[in-house]
Amino acid sequence: MLVIVLENAPPRLRGRLAVWLLEVRAGVYVGNYSNKVREHIWKQVEEGIEEGNAVMVWRTNNEAGFEFLTLGANRRMPADWDGVRLVSFHPEPKQDAP
Repeated sequence: MLVIVLENAPPRLRGRLAVWLLEVRAGVYVGNYSNKVREHIWKQVEEGIEEGNAVMVWRTNNEAGFEFLTLGANRRMPADWDGVRLVSFHPEPKQDAP
């Protein structure tokens, strides 16, 4: 199983992903492909994301049962805790009080 979620992605990237994957919600794509095809699809995301951000999750044989990659600016960033990949949240930027 492969899932890709895009935010603020250009329409041409969304169209390119729709060729390979099923868009089940706006910006959420699912499919079931080999490692080689998954890497090809992610390369397309890397080349076309521009100012947006993306996450790709796929099933694999590890303790969690899945692995993921992220791309672009987002408050949620991967963190490694003793070999287990989790998601950490960067603090929201502080705004100066008027």
